[in-house]
Amino acid sequence: MLLLNCSKFTTMAIKITDECINCGACEPECPNNAIYEGGVEWAITDGTTVKGAFKLMDGSEMDSDKRNSPIAADVYYITPNKCTECQGFHEEPQCAAVCPVDCCVADEEYAETVDQLLDKKSRLHI
Repeated sequence: MLLLNCSKFTTMAIKITDECINCGACEPECPNNAIYEGGVEWAITDGTTVKGAFKLMDGSEMDSDKRNSPIAADVYYITPNKCTECQGFHEEPQCAAVCPVDCCVADEEYAETVDQLLDKKSRLHI
């Protein structure tokens, strides 16, 4: 039997496409509060235990209380700096599981390993 180390596989953050019908089913399912209604500002601290500086995916740091511009204006969106694809919480991304129009899809711009996603989860929920 061949055993694989899944922690090294590359996965991708989830994004919401413009096919979103704004039903809001995804938002309460996210364990990291990474999903926001279109036009709403986001912050690292929203729904997390982070205080002070937080290291972002690009290596830079941000004040976790800083309110950031919305990523989308007209549809729900996911901030990749908080998305862990539900690693450490669920077997699959819950936003994709509940989306009635299948608009929660892999975002090729943000590739991370399972180890990186689990590290992000531990930093979001200290």
